[in-house]
Amino acid sequence: MDQEQLIRQIMAEVMQNLGGNDNVTFEKKAPAAAAAAPASSGQKVGVADYPLAEKNPQLVKTDSGLSLDDLTFDKLKSGQLKASDFKISAETLELQAQIAEDSGRGPLARNMRRAAELVAVPDQRLLAIYNALRPYRSTKTELYDIAAELEGTYGAKVSAGFVRQAADVYESRGRLRVD
Repeated sequence: MDQEQLIRQIMAEVMQNLGGNDNVTFEKKAPAAAAAAPASSGQKVGVADYPLAEKNPQLVKTDSGLSLDDLTFDKLKSGQLKASDFKISAETLELQAQIAEDSGRGPLARNMRRAAELVAVPDQRLLAIYNALRPYRSTKTELYDIAAELEGTYGAKVSAGFVRQAADVYESRGRLRVD
C-alpha cells in the first residue's frame, strides 16, 4: 500500500469514527459538469451544491489561490506545498455559510462567516489574541485595543464585537487583569 492510499484509509477511518458514516471515501472525483455550477464564486450556492468539493470543486480555493486539484500528495512530499497552502479562503467559507443558511442552519452559517473574517488575521496574531482572551490575561483597555485592531486592520467586525463583549463581561465578573 503506498503512502497516499494509507493516508486516504486513515482519513476515512477518522471520518467514520467522527460521524458514524460507513461510506466515507477519499477518492478523487471527476469535476461536476460546468453547466451545473455557478459561473463564479460571487454567485449564490445552496444545499443542492453540498458537498461543495464534489459538486462544484472549481469554486473551492485555498487562501493562497490554489484549487483542490493543486493539493496533491506528490506536491506535498516534494516540498512544493507549504502548510499555508492548505488554509481555507474567506470566499470558500462564505460559500459554506450559504449552504448552511440554505439548509436552515443559521448558527453554523454565522460561525462560517466569523471564521471567514478571521482568515486575514495572521496565525501568530490570532493565537496571541486567543491567549489574551483568557481570564485574567488582559485589561479592558487591551481587549478594546484588540477589538479595534480586528475591526480596523482586518475588517473583522463581528469578531471585534465578541472581543468587546468579552471585555465587558470580564469586567462585570472580575476576570480582567489588574496591573
